[in-house]
Amino acid sequence: MSSTTVKIASLTISEQVLKIVKSSLNKITNALLLPVIGISIFIFFWSITAQSIHTSLGDFPGPNAVVKQFSSLYQEHKMERAKAEAFYQRQEKRNVAKLVKNPDYVAKIRAYTGKETFLDQIVTSLITVTCGFLAAAFIAIPLGIWMGLNKRLNLAMNPIVQIFKPVSPLAWLPLVTMVVSALYVSDDPMVSKSFLTSMLTVTLCSLWPMVINTSMGVSAINSDLINVSKVLCLGTLTHIQKIVLPASVPMIFTGMRLSFGVAWMVLIAAEMLAQNPGLGKFVWDEFQNGSSDSLARIMAAVVVIGFIGFLLDRAMLALQQKVSWDKSSVNA
Repeated sequence: MSSTTVKIASLTISEQVLKIVKSSLNKITNALLLPVIGISIFIFFWSITAQSIHTSLGDFPGPNAVVKQFSSLYQEHKMERAKAEAFYQRQEKRNVAKLVKNPDYVAKIRAYTGKETFLDQIVTSLITVTCGFLAAAFIAIPLGIWMGLNKRLNLAMNPIVQIFKPVSPLAWLPLVTMVVSALYVSDDPMVSKSFLTSMLTVTLCSLWPMVINTSMGVSAINSDLINVSKVLCLGTLTHIQKIVLPASVPMIFTGMRLSFGVAWMVLIAAEMLAQNPGLGKFVWDEFQNGSSDSLARIMAAVVVIGFIGFLLDRAMLALQQKVSWDKSSVNA
């Protein structure tokens, strides 16, 4: 091999290495550096703007005030947990003492009824939105598949979907509350009425994006796939399992992502209006409280609500990337 050939080969390798390095740097820049720059600019303008806004409860909270409230809310959570632990310890001591005096005594443990902390309300909201979303998916995806496969059903159902799709959760909430109060009557309910009310409101509002996207995905299946199914004489269930679902997965998950975002927004509004446990109630209680820290605590809740919404969307995106055969259809 001549020296010229060696030089050309080394130059080619160097160019390839440079391309790889440039590609890696671009990916790092797009994934980390640009978002950090964007967040930094937002925080800067937030800090400047907050100093010029004065309300009846004091200055509008800046980033520092919000960060302090996160620490304060966590300390409140720890104190409430300590109170709960002490409450159960006192009960245990009383029960032991009563059992010593009377071996036939039936010990009872009463539940701690202290106020829900900020972290408790986050968990409550996450459980509620997940249950409401799963209930909506259980109804919407089969219905959307049925509508996509049956043109007559699609024509019959589409006006109903289009009418109820834009209805605000604030309109559904009073109706759901009345229905739950009338039908869910029990001396020892498994779940609280407030949970059912919030969950059903979320379900009603997050149904429609899933129904629409699922039916569109199913109706847009390539005709060649339909012909293959006919040639193989596949049964209805096998056709849905082998042809319909794999082909329409990208559109189904697009609808699910949209519905999850809608569900989270609807839940916060429902909790605020109905005063049901959760982050929405926390925001409303702080607004009604009117203390000097209320604005900062509300802003802390707003940041958490937005961040959780972002994480829920990322979780759905990751699930979509895992189950979808068409990776190019999965958009961030």
